[in-house]
Amino acid sequence: MSETVLWIGFNVFILIMLILDLGVFNRREHEIKVKEALLWSLFWIVLSLLLNIGIYYYMGTEKALQFLTGYIIEKSLSVDNIFVFLMVFTYFKVPPKYQHKVLFYGIIGALVFRVIFIFAGVTLINNFHWIIYVFGSFLIYTGIKMVSEKDKEIDPETNPLLKLFRRFFPVTSEYFGSKFFVRIDSKLFATPLFIVVLVIESTDIIFAVDSIPAILAITNDPFIVYTSNVMAILGLRALYFALSAVMQLFHYIHYGLSLILVFVGAKMLLSGLDISIPIYITLPVVGLILLLSIVASWVFPKKEKESE
Repeated sequence: MSETVLWIGFNVFILIMLILDLGVFNRREHEIKVKEALLWSLFWIVLSLLLNIGIYYYMGTEKALQFLTGYIIEKSLSVDNIFVFLMVFTYFKVPPKYQHKVLFYGIIGALVFRVIFIFAGVTLINNFHWIIYVFGSFLIYTGIKMVSEKDKEIDPETNPLLKLFRRFFPVTSEYFGSKFFVRIDSKLFATPLFIVVLVIESTDIIFAVDSIPAILAITNDPFIVYTSNVMAILGLRALYFALSAVMQLFHYIHYGLSLILVFVGAKMLLSGLDISIPIYITLPVVGLILLLSIVASWVFPKKEKESE
């Protein structure tokens, strides 16, 4: 099977799933309960594993392991997105039944920007080998910074895109159902729901700056980078609704994510020096770090005062 057929087949499949998601399964606006979210999370994980098996069958063991490692890294780093989603929805008091629609359009935009970043990153690495050192150093810096800014709160009002939009476009003070825009006295207004989409979109672009170099440390095969990213992102909404109520229980996972970034950053720097860390070592290390951070959160629960 040619790579062109794989690209076309995968993108057609994603397009069909997105149409079914919004047009069939979630046509009626409703609050996503934990049980439904868990089932959708399981659905996307199973689909990702089936794709992984397909990559193994058509592209070999090495590519399959690269996909699985990239998927786990992207899925792990998406936990930070969930924290931000929770803060933004709480800040803007978004009704639960509209949150799925916001995340749907937010993730559509995220897919577009990820594609741009992926191909830009692969092109840079293939044409300018020294960029590996820049990406590797940036990941290590980001991992260290993540620890130092663990408890730093995000204020959506400081978002530059939000400030710019409000300067040129009027915004209503209240929600109008699930509408993004409304006309009042013949004048077009944006609703707070559209503002939330803007904030979600802009923060995801920032996260992409971290996550794309992280997976490029694993492989620079565009198809593997793209598919692992897309599958991780598509399952992000369900993961948010499944974990948002218990996110505070995983207080050590932030340290695990920072360590993963430092590890893959070091891997990228070493690869630039022709010192390769095999994928069969990278995958267990990433999985072990993630597992230990989850176990540590369970064994050493957050103190009540800190939780507040």
